[in-house]
Amino acid sequence: MKTSWTDRIAAEPAAAAAGAAFVLSLATLAGAWFFEYVLKLAPCPLCLEQRIPYHVIVPLSLLLAIAALARAPRKLLIVGFAAIAIAACCNIVLGVYHAGVEWHWWAGPADCSGALTDLRTGGSLLDQLHGVHVVRCDEAAWRFLGLSLAGYNVLISLVLAVIAGSGFLAARVAPGLLRPAAG
Repeated sequence: MKTSWTDRIAAEPAAAAAGAAFVLSLATLAGAWFFEYVLKLAPCPLCLEQRIPYHVIVPLSLLLAIAALARAPRKLLIVGFAAIAIAACCNIVLGVYHAGVEWHWWAGPADCSGALTDLRTGGSLLDQLHGVHVVRCDEAAWRFLGLSLAGYNVLISLVLAVIAGSGFLAARVAPGLLRPAAG
């Protein structure tokens, strides 16, 4: 009997975890692009930095899913899931920082939440002000249920860290222990 790729993923928990991380990360990036290009909400510098871990997680999780299905060495899978967990945890920290800047709990970076200071570069003040368009990091462009996009990024990154942790644990367990006994 021929098995489908979904049956193979369901039988391999590490591949399922990597596939879930891939889908969630890709959907998150697609959502960010939707807000940027369709809803015309320009991202601030911190928003753009929060996308970087997803650009790491998307291809890495796809490669891990393929590697798990191809029965790659467990050590390779463990290292891959650890890298995904680290990227997700870094994004949690960055998202908490950004949300705190939006709530004015602490100061943000000067390039997107500070005052416009250096106007001595030449030209008239009015010309300089017309040419400057800074998307502020300390103003949430969108909120739903009290959370900004930075807050939702924290929640998504937490889920990704848990998924990576489950994949890490699945990769550490001997392959025969995860499959139901025949008979």
